[in-house]
Amino acid sequence: MLRYFKEQPNLRVLDIGPTSPNNINYLTNLGHSIYMADLVEEAARPQWLAAQREDEPAAFNVDGFIAENMNFAGRAFDAVLLWDALDFLPDPLITPVVARLHEVTAPNALLLGFFHTRETGPECTYCRYHLTEEATVQMQQCGSHAVLRVYNNRNIERLFAAFSSYKFFLAKDNVREVIVTR
Repeated sequence: MLRYFKEQPNLRVLDIGPTSPNNINYLTNLGHSIYMADLVEEAARPQWLAAQREDEPAAFNVDGFIAENMNFAGRAFDAVLLWDALDFLPDPLITPVVARLHEVTAPNALLLGFFHTRETGPECTYCRYHLTEEATVQMQQCGSHAVLRVYNNRNIERLFAAFSSYKFFLAKDNVREVIVTR
């Protein structure tokens, strides 16, 4: 992914995670534009839960969430830094978020996703990810959200079935990296 950022000019990048000044500086210094959207933090807000009637349990307002948080004003992105957001989002959002990402990415766009291989442990915390000049990503804990699910390779393939391809990499700290091509 870093090679893609360095080799391709004028990319539009969508960073799905807590705002990282490092990522903004890194990507804009390479000549790219960046759009930030912290879906996990936003999804944790109580405003998205509402009951249709008093005797029903609250349901997540998926359509309202997507309309407010994934409205990119007609932008088509060349790269998406999804990080580990899907591990922390409520279940009703998973499929609509991935579908929306497919809609807003240009053909041949790349998406970088991280997926935890365990639900608990010190490495399963919600983090801000920082791109660096080296082939590493720095992590900084920034919230108290719990991992809600663990995906295996088959689950990930199903999630991104509308995309053209994906490559899996086993990373450090019980995380699986996936590069998905639109």
